[in-house]
Amino acid sequence: MVQAAALQRNESGIETAVGVLKQRFGDRLQTGAAIREQHGHTTTWIENQSPDAVVFPHSTEEVANIVKVCAAHKVPVIPFGTGTSLEGHVNAPAGGISVDLSQMDKILAVNVGDLDCVVQPGVTRADLNTHLRDQGLFFPIDPGANASLGGMAATRASGTNAVRYGTMKDNVLSLEAVMPDGQVIRTGHRARKSSAGYDLTRLLIGAEGTLGIITEITLRLHGIPEAISSARCSFPTVDAACQAVMMTIQYGIPVARIELLDQMSVKAANAYSGLDLPETPLLLLEFHGSDSGAAEQAETFGQIAEEFGGSDFTTTSTTEERNKLWQARHDMYWASLQLRPGAQGISTDVCVPISRLAECVTAAQDKAAELGLLAPIVGHVGDGNFHTLLLIDMDNPAEVAGAEDFVGWLNDMAISMEGTCTGEHGIGQGKRPYLVKELGAATAYMAAIKSALDPDNIMNPGKIL
Repeated sequence: MVQAAALQRNESGIETAVGVLKQRFGDRLQTGAAIREQHGHTTTWIENQSPDAVVFPHSTEEVANIVKVCAAHKVPVIPFGTGTSLEGHVNAPAGGISVDLSQMDKILAVNVGDLDCVVQPGVTRADLNTHLRDQGLFFPIDPGANASLGGMAATRASGTNAVRYGTMKDNVLSLEAVMPDGQVIRTGHRARKSSAGYDLTRLLIGAEGTLGIITEITLRLHGIPEAISSARCSFPTVDAACQAVMMTIQYGIPVARIELLDQMSVKAANAYSGLDLPETPLLLLEFHGSDSGAAEQAETFGQIAEEFGGSDFTTTSTTEERNKLWQARHDMYWASLQLRPGAQGISTDVCVPISRLAECVTAAQDKAAELGLLAPIVGHVGDGNFHTLLLIDMDNPAEVAGAEDFVGWLNDMAISMEGTCTGEHGIGQGKRPYLVKELGAATAYMAAIKSALDPDNIMNPGKIL
């Protein structure tokens, strides 16, 4: 594992806070080693840093109670959703209290006429869409994992539909949050726009729990399209596939999803999901609209794909076939692990301007080959975002060092292309060294905001800054 920096512990404060909270929450506060380790777990190579206790609140008032106790004794508070984040967001480098919000899982209101809803942070995206289905509505943000909506807001999640529907920041109308002093605030209401003061909603979205704990979210919803059509198309090279993506976006085709799988990823998907796709780079697409609109979008893309050597272009509007394709895409992490049984999968992402996408993806493939790394690539390429999954033997120091070199090189390259070191995974612990490289003096202003709101640095310390 990559070593994560430990921060100074407040031993007496932690002991006191755990004791007070145990009296108030009883069995809903746990200190067993297994559950603490689970709540320090990250699906990455950063070492596990467990909290001292895990507490399960049921309401905003209980979250505020927890934070007030921790603030009084200067004890770290680490929000926890479903634990699917990738850059060490839920680690506890200074110990403290993990606040598991999974039991705050109520859908509080659905306002069909206004296309919005109000949910608690523990509601997952899949549960919300199941609830909405019979009302003709859906929530479009789909990061792959069945993440909690609170965690998705805190990490500014994105996913396969972002090219058409945007990211979490585009689909949250307002938040309720508990701030570092235990005060409960609401950042807005249900109006579709507002010019009232600073945009605290956007400040908390993507703050990774370092400024407050999100306890309620008002989300923008969308009507389920009249027609949904999926398509797949194979290409001779990754470069050709990326060129087709760029042309598709430049033509203004309103694709809902456009996903890249490189040759290794297609091979893994065939084996894991029982598909028979040609084992060359692949684009998966989805078109939303009317029957004629979706068909026209697919036809136009087919013409573009042909220009770049696309072949085996197939469309389908049947739910079963569409779900089979997209489930295979969502299963890519597990499928890729089968390419090297016993290896650990280290996922990293970057995002670049769409005009630099082909260059960046091709360079990443070449660099992985140069370092002798097995590294399948998938990507939400409609917005220039792609993921590399490094399959590493963690007992091999040379491979670990090579992986570290690759991740650092990839981040630096994306930044040099006027992109970002993270399109959707967030900063957490893993990408902190690259934030200053990317944003320069702006990080000092981030630090000033953090210090002003959280002077004792109790809110998810050691993340972002």
